Amino acid sequence: MGWISEATEMMLLSFVGPSVQVQWNLSSHEESMITSVVFVGMLIGAYSWGIVSDNYGRRIGFLFTAIVTSGAGFLSSFAPNYLSLLFLRFVVGIGLGGGPVLASWFLEFVPAPNRGTWMVIFQGFWTIGTILEASLAWSVMPTLGWRWLLVFSSIPSFLLLLFYSMVPESPRYLCMRGRTSEAMDILEKMARVNRVALLPGILVSDKRIELDENSDPSEAAHLINVGDGNSTVVSELESKTGAIMALIKLLSPELIRPTILLWLAFFGNAFSYYGIVLLTSELSGGSSKCASDPILRHSVGSSLYKDVFISSFAEVPGLLLSATIVDRLGRKFSMSAMLLVSCGFLLPLIVGQKEVVTTVLLFGARVCISGSFVVIYVYAPEIYPTSLRTTGVGTASAVGRIGGMLCPLVAVALVDGCHQTAALLLFELVLFLSGMAVIFFPLETSGKGLADSVSSMK
Repeated sequence: MGWISEATEMMLLSFVGPSVQVQWNLSSHEESMITSVVFVGMLIGAYSWGIVSDNYGRRIGFLFTAIVTSGAGFLSSFAPNYLSLLFLRFVVGIGLGGGPVLASWFLEFVPAPNRGTWMVIFQGFWTIGTILEASLAWSVMPTLGWRWLLVFSSIPSFLLLLFYSMVPESPRYLCMRGRTSEAMDILEKMARVNRVALLPGILVSDKRIELDENSDPSEAAHLINVGDGNSTVVSELESKTGAIMALIKLLSPELIRPTILLWLAFFGNAFSYYGIVLLTSELSGGSSKCASDPILRHSVGSSLYKDVFISSFAEVPGLLLSATIVDRLGRKFSMSAMLLVSCGFLLPLIVGQKEVVTTVLLFGARVCISGSFVVIYVYAPEIYPTSLRTTGVGTASAVGRIGGMLCPLVAVALVDGCHQTAALLLFELVLFLSGMAVIFFPLETSGKGLADSVSSMK
């Protein structure tokens, strides 16, 4: 529901902007700011909610992101003027930045052998959200207008609040904090619900296991192991991570290489994803006009809803592809292959192609880049320890938002200036460098247990 909520709030920008522009006589720049402020808010929220979640718990991060997103999203429908709408959408963006909290939380409940597949299924709910929003806009906008679309689009965020009392805290997070009795209660409840016997032993922290065992422990052993009953609590420095300390840890000698490479991959994925969406609208359809409007910005009418609705289904093959290979071939190979293949799909477009060929090539590029985007959200939480997981993923996601913001500014300027070849070469370069960054990731996480602290990473 969290991923559906984020997708609906993002996709509605495709429909609300043009309608507000007509109603309030806005300039093109003022209309684009409605989208830009959401990205700015997401950039701030992605980093902030990660720190909150790593310091105060996944449930707390989950609660406040749901409150902020649902409240600001609903109030947006009552915005009396342009400035108030900008402010409220900025606040919505801050709430939407908590998406990595949900991804990391879910990841910490999934067993290692099927973790990749289940994370892809989790990501698939973004596609459901985009299809839902396009359907909603198609039925609501022509009759009720953009304000009612904002109201209905906030419903998934409100539903998140209904789930809050039912969902448990991550036992892995609790164990990392030394709250082993609370973690044990949750594990016992999980065992009862699933009608299985809990493994015998005592719940201990990851550091204690490292002292007791020299061998590589399994993922289950990280949580439950026969010990002497003594549980150790992570150091005060680790448990009270502040904003500055968290960033310092992400750039520590143990993590700086995967962190920098992950930032590059997130930036490249976001920049390329929105770029391919732009190219789809610019290079397909046989339009003879050189200069066109930015990403997803069309005249308000049934064709807009139909185009967005159909293009949303292009994500489905990417989901199926990533679900098929992410556990079999590994995260690194899956991501790098899809990025480089996407680069290959775009290459023939530099010299111009027939409309049918152009459409096929752009569709293939969209499948690969969407599949890569799915896998990077699987891989990112796995390379960080529990003590820094949501902060690490949130920071990387924030860097990706920068790529999403820069892509329309750079690419639209090139395309509007009739420099489509230059735009294509730019996307080719970004895709290639992103693929290279993935290849140089220091570890493959497929089938491996999650680390709970920096010192436990191997």
